[in-house]
Amino acid sequence: MAKQAVSVPWALSGIPYSPGMRAGDYIFVSGQVGHVDVKGNRVEGIEAQTRTALEKVKGVLEAAGASLDDVVKTTVFLVRADDFAKMNEVYKSYFRGDLPSRSTVVVAALVRPEMLVEIECIAYHPR
Repeated sequence: MAKQAVSVPWALSGIPYSPGMRAGDYIFVSGQVGHVDVKGNRVEGIEAQTRTALEKVKGVLEAAGASLDDVVKTTVFLVRADDFAKMNEVYKSYFRGDLPSRSTVVVAALVRPEMLVEIECIAYHPR
C-alpha cells in the first residue's frame, strides 16, 4: 500500500510531521489545534478554538480529496473537562448522519498554554 503526505498552506513549519497522510483508502489527519486560524490570527475560547480546529481538519481532508462525511474516527484532546459540553455543541454541528466513533481525552496540557483543544481523525475515502 502506497502512502502519500497531504499538505496544506497553514501547516506548522519546522516541525517534523505531515498534516495528513493517505495510506490506501484511509486518510490520517494529524492533531489540529485551534488557537490560531489558517491566517495566523489568534483564536480564544473553547467554542472558537473547536470550530477552528475542525475547519483545519476539514481543510486537510479536502486537500486529500475527502470530506468530513468520510470520517470514521476522531480523537479530541481537551485541557479542561469543564469545556466538554461547549466543545460538544460545536463538534456536533460538523458531523451528521452516521457519526464517527470518538474518544475524548482530558490532558494535563497541550504544547502551548493557549491551546484548549486538539482534534485528530481517520477517514475512509476509496480512490
